[in-house]
Amino acid sequence: MASSSSSSDPLVSHGRHFSRTVFALCNYPSLLTNGILRLEQMEDTPLEDFPAEARAYNLQVGKGAAGARGDDTKTLKSAILDWLSPKGEAIQPPLHRNSKIDRGFNHELTGSLLCPCWNLRSGEMLVCGDQWPIFLYANHIYDPEDPWSGLLRSRLLTCAYKHVFTSPSSVDKEPKATRSGNAHLHGMSSVTMGSIAYIATQVRFALSASSVFSRTDTTTDSKMFYHSLLDLLEDPEESQEVDELLTWWNRQIFPASSAARRPISANSALSKIRQRRIALKRAADLDTVRS
Repeated sequence: MASSSSSSDPLVSHGRHFSRTVFALCNYPSLLTNGILRLEQMEDTPLEDFPAEARAYNLQVGKGAAGARGDDTKTLKSAILDWLSPKGEAIQPPLHRNSKIDRGFNHELTGSLLCPCWNLRSGEMLVCGDQWPIFLYANHIYDPEDPWSGLLRSRLLTCAYKHVFTSPSSVDKEPKATRSGNAHLHGMSSVTMGSIAYIATQVRFALSASSVFSRTDTTTDSKMFYHSLLDLLEDPEESQEVDELLTWWNRQIFPASSAARRPISANSALSKIRQRRIALKRAADLDTVRS
């Protein structure tokens, strides 16, 4: 009964969706407390003086976030093995579905996917979170002259995304959010930057030999990895590349949504208007710097 009650609690549900799509590694008590402080102008109010309901909100939202992360970690541990090799081909040597001890750099296949875009030095086994693995790239090809090329467009990522958001059965089918999928349950019709970083972090963990997901784990360094991806995706200077990336993702996951529309034609009037606005802004910024 307790489990049923938790799953139907709207705060738990919101916590699950927020964790997957906005910010996964969040201090929820601090987030909600600061939000209440701003709304109520109660900056000097001690946390223990808050209504019991507010403290309960923190607990339930955090519970939902932790539950979503735990559920996805558990299901992806087994599911990811189905996407590592072409259909009909077995992984050699075999990988266990219920144990991760033989994954990571203990296996040639998972190790090759986790290797950074540049080669590790001989004997080096510890990879920091900001050393992005090759599996993030389309066809696992990294171009040092154009690091954006193919970044976050691998089949492994789209399979995991569909598994989590549009249902496990949708991975090998035409993209469509089923009624039981998390995207449908939360009215989600477009991919978010946070959800891409979240899925990439989950895939990286599933490939690793670590058995317990922890933000403080220095071996997998998941916190650094997640934040480094979000930093790039939220960087205003990278907005053009990020917009193109989101459009690509929406075509893969939500092809019927307006967010999946093609980029504006370069020679269209709308494109010219936007280019002119950008040029005027840059000129104004330059004048400000000179003055």
